[in-house]
Amino acid sequence: MSVQKDLFYAQSHEWVKYIGGGKALVGVSDHAQEEMGDVAFINLCEVGDVVDVGGGIGDIESIKAVSDIYSPVGGTVTKINDELLDDPSALNSDPYGSWLIELENVSENSKLMDAAAYEAFIAE
Repeated sequence: MSVQKDLFYAQSHEWVKYIGGGKALVGVSDHAQEEMGDVAFINLCEVGDVVDVGGGIGDIESIKAVSDIYSPVGGTVTKINDELLDDPSALNSDPYGSWLIELENVSENSKLMDAAAYEAFIAE
């Protein structure tokens, strides 16, 4: 399992990467994809949706279960990763390269963890 140092993490195992201009990418951590097993299908919110911190942005169906996905930050959805919708298994092979949504007008979340804090959290 890997944790990328340049990302921030939520306790629900989503990551956020700030990309400048008040925008951020949201994805699912390597730990989460390992726990889910082979991903078969992904449902995501729509472009233009406004999401709050902790708000639902979709779900992931795997061989083990269906898991809800929550946004670690708030904002307006500007893009969804259509390539990931077409090939959901990419989430298993490259969880940090397989972002789910892009948000603009991002609101901060003081409860996000840096990589070291997230590693300690999942070790518990």
